[in-house]
Amino acid sequence: MSILTKKEIFKSIESGEIQIEPFDSEAVGAGSIDLTLSNKFRVFKRAEQIYDVDESLDYHDLTEAVETDEIIIQPQETILGITREKITLSPSMCGWLEGRSRFARLGLMVHISASFMQPGISNQQVLEISNMGHAPFRLHAGTKFCQFIFQRAIGEARYEGKFNNQTEP
Repeated sequence: MSILTKKEIFKSIESGEIQIEPFDSEAVGAGSIDLTLSNKFRVFKRAEQIYDVDESLDYHDLTEAVETDEIIIQPQETILGITREKITLSPSMCGWLEGRSRFARLGLMVHISASFMQPGISNQQVLEISNMGHAPFRLHAGTKFCQFIFQRAIGEARYEGKFNNQTEP
């Protein structure tokens, strides 16, 4: 399995192995593409009860949806966001969703877990955003906020799980 470089990313987009909507060619870097933050978020409600972590627990029960062009994330707070771009991968392509170092150096974790994106996905990417720093941060919709790294798979598969075709955080 290999990571795609800039030239290979463009080739894979031209061949249809990778589809990105909307696509900004200026966002393609040496080995990834920057994705932008949407204006859709989920914020965690204050909880008084203890929740059991098992297959029945649904994050929607603990959060509420918010649409705004800017949102403040306090120190030690986690919120959910989503990319503006929808990524569709062929069954022979997978990838990794990662933060950008400019934000990591502030203590802002753009995607805290589950960064592997399955072959054949077709969705916007939900971001698990945590502020591990000491200052509050205002996040702005439209900011190049994370990066997607493409990887060619050996063989083919297609993700058909719970989060396929998601468009909301």
